[in-house]
Amino acid sequence: MVKIGKIELGDFPLLLAPMEDVSDPPFRAVCKENGADLMYTEFVSSEGLIRDAAKSVQKLDIFEYERPVGIQLFGSDVETMGSCSEIASRVNPDLIDINYGCPVKQVACRGAGAALLQDIPKMVRMTDAVVKSTHLPVTVKTRLGWDESTKNVQEVAERLQDIGIQALSVHGRTRVQMYKGEADWTLIAKIKDNPRITIPIFGNGDVDTPEKAVEYKNRFGVDGIMIGRATIGNPWIFNEIKHFVKTGEKLAPPTLSERVAVCRRHLEFSIRWKGPIAGVFEMRRHYTNYFKGLEHFKPFRMRLVQGMTFEELDQILNEVVHEFSEVVC
Repeated sequence: MVKIGKIELGDFPLLLAPMEDVSDPPFRAVCKENGADLMYTEFVSSEGLIRDAAKSVQKLDIFEYERPVGIQLFGSDVETMGSCSEIASRVNPDLIDINYGCPVKQVACRGAGAALLQDIPKMVRMTDAVVKSTHLPVTVKTRLGWDESTKNVQEVAERLQDIGIQALSVHGRTRVQMYKGEADWTLIAKIKDNPRITIPIFGNGDVDTPEKAVEYKNRFGVDGIMIGRATIGNPWIFNEIKHFVKTGEKLAPPTLSERVAVCRRHLEFSIRWKGPIAGVFEMRRHYTNYFKGLEHFKPFRMRLVQGMTFEELDQILNEVVHEFSEVVC
């Protein structure tokens, strides 16, 4: 049984990675219904939270059906990170996660996210401040290092465990790599093999099929897998992996009707969370992903992104099922 503090996650948990503009409550809801064991919010800016910025505060929204769920924080100032951890803890998530892995310029060039891989002493001070400011378990997500010459994640793992983090997720690329090339899990395996390391180690990067999940589980010995981009438009990947791990057999791919049903559920959650106008608008970025690979879908996508009400969109989704029958995407 893999545990983070007192949180029990099963024998080989599958985690939904925190993704900006993706892992909001509606998307987390459909991932939870399709087998995710632990999920994280989008990145929450510590500076925004301290200023009580509406966008940052809204990202603290969590719901009982999501649990266990963690709030992920990022920032460049040690004291501010400690303070915002205290604020985030008040909404009663199951854990607090620190983002030391985001590679995008808007984050890293401000001294946050993966930028902290260039200053391990500051990373240690920041993590210590967060651990001391909350009663919740603290976890960390990071990368192998800043670049090929500074792959310091093994040192990071030891030092952060020593000050109290209770799990570590590692994306198998450096910051310089961004999302290019193939993820290298060999250093993740070395962390897991280190006898000093007693906390759960989760691997992240390039897992997009059940076969690859089982291969990486066996090759690298991680306690679980965190999945990011492969879940977009494909939240059932969690159940597909679980079935393959348990039986060695692949589930049949979802039919078009099943894809439409999950898409509709996503839309319902989006409207429930953000209201009938913003909820419809926020959903527009997802339609292409849900129906990726479906030939001649463009006219329906155009209608979906122009639709203004749930009733109108529901009718279009019904037409999609009727038009394409039981096509497997």
